[in-house]
Amino acid sequence: MNQQLQPVTLSGKYVKLVPLDRAHHAALCEIGLDEELWRFTTNEITTPEEMHLYIESALKDQSTGASLPFTIIEQNSNKLVGSSRYHSFNASNRRIVIGHTWIGRDWQRTVVNTETKYLMLKYAFDILQCLRVEFIVNSINEKSRRALLRIGATQEAILRNYVIGKSNEPCDVALFSIINAEWPRIKVDLEQKSQ
Repeated sequence: MNQQLQPVTLSGKYVKLVPLDRAHHAALCEIGLDEELWRFTTNEITTPEEMHLYIESALKDQSTGASLPFTIIEQNSNKLVGSSRYHSFNASNRRIVIGHTWIGRDWQRTVVNTETKYLMLKYAFDILQCLRVEFIVNSINEKSRRALLRIGATQEAILRNYVIGKSNEPCDVALFSIINAEWPRIKVDLEQKSQ
């Protein structure tokens, strides 16, 4: 299986995930230059230049075929509300990581994150035929860890000194996963949560 990720739009009832584009810079800055969003993450975006670098890095990774970054659009308002991406796609072992997810504060604790994860999981399992989807979050990010447990992911490990964090210090991360045998049950649960 020698497959690469290709840009695609994923549409649901509440959100639409469109491939990240440089033209999204201003709208991402409008909602994303909020230091509270980055408080418990391994990176930080606080200036328009940092957002520009974030977009360029994501698009560079996309050019390899192993990553696919999205912007999250709220369907009702057609407003850009966040970003997420597939990365570390391993076609031969049929696994992928969903990460770099952030949502503007006004849309947190709404159906936006649930439906975003649902659409990305559905595409990963039903179209890409993945056997495993992983999520990697800063180990101190309790909010994200609870959200992953809520959607049905299993925490497998704490990976020590896994990344260099925003303060240039080693950072531990929590590794979560969903495997294909669990997907039918999780899919039904997420569909019910998104109604």
